[in-house]
Amino acid sequence: METRARYVLVGLFVLVASLAGFGFVYWLHATGGLGERAAYRVRFENTVSGLRTGAAVSFNGIRVGEVTNLQLNAENPHQVFVTIAIDPWTPIRADTQARIDVQGLMGSPSVNLSGGSPNLPVLKASQGEPPPVLIADAAAGQDLTQSARAVLGRIDKILAENSDSLHDAIANFDTFSGALARNSKGIDGIVAGLEKTFGGGASKGPLPTYDLTAPHVAVAPSKKPGKELVVADPTTLVRNDTQRIIVVASDGQSSFLDNAQWADSAPKVIQAKIIQSLENANFLAGVGRPSDNLTTDYQLLVDLHSFQISLGSPPKATIEFMAKIVGQNGRIIDARLFSGEAPVAAMDPVAATEALNQAFMQAATQLVQWTAQKI
Repeated sequence: METRARYVLVGLFVLVASLAGFGFVYWLHATGGLGERAAYRVRFENTVSGLRTGAAVSFNGIRVGEVTNLQLNAENPHQVFVTIAIDPWTPIRADTQARIDVQGLMGSPSVNLSGGSPNLPVLKASQGEPPPVLIADAAAGQDLTQSARAVLGRIDKILAENSDSLHDAIANFDTFSGALARNSKGIDGIVAGLEKTFGGGASKGPLPTYDLTAPHVAVAPSKKPGKELVVADPTTLVRNDTQRIIVVASDGQSSFLDNAQWADSAPKVIQAKIIQSLENANFLAGVGRPSDNLTTDYQLLVDLHSFQISLGSPPKATIEFMAKIVGQNGRIIDARLFSGEAPVAAMDPVAATEALNQAFMQAATQLVQWTAQKI
């Protein structure tokens, strides 16, 4: 009997200790610790779905207490009173805002306090009086599901009010897409023409590059003058300022020769070859560009009118430019129009560039002879 009584006492002790432990943990979780707490009531005008006793209470993101009680307002079924116990140093003021937050997608709801005017006194309960009440915003307790439903409701309303306009817009789009489908071949032709005119389309790699030849013109002056000549950068229309080889149809429309281009823009190539032609003639002390900082005794101005393949029967390569010799005083010594042409054996890059080269050599030879005569 004594042994049995001893077991009963041990069992009662373990049971009491376990109940005391559970009670202490529950009290610690519900009241938030052993320290002093200040109680407040937060009135929500809507649902507080998911909020439970023991949920965290934060102020500006810092945990300051816990929810100790949830209670419906018997006089107003739309209102819920949430009692919170927080650290007494928390700066709660009459205009402090309260709302329900959820941390992440799966987190538990909690009460978040924020704001408050610094010039207002801290809101505290007097001894023996009920806790102060904070009024939450009407939408503070609205959960994500309610917000999504409200948004979907507004979208549905907009669609319902504009159903006729949306139907007309879809019908117009269907008509437009049908017109595009019926005229797809014409659209392909327009795109191909634009690519051919402006050199667009898919990249086909670098084009073969061609250059001009500077003629060797025999000039035998009685005495080589110690004069220097600067060949200015040629002026021309925008159409001619390109590396592509221009092809002009009989109706005046321009395009570019496929798979061919000059080593530089046409005006730059012509300028370089004119300088080289004058150097080959060897009747001047120096020939260069404006950037060469030569002593400018004379200046040669070139205005390029055309440098192209003209389609016809047969097609021919043509070049035409106006040249002016200007002295140191800025007066024009003389001016002359130069031109050259050559037949194009075939409309391929080699034959076309060779014909343009022959036309240039004709005009460049005339230019060198005329320059030597005038200087």
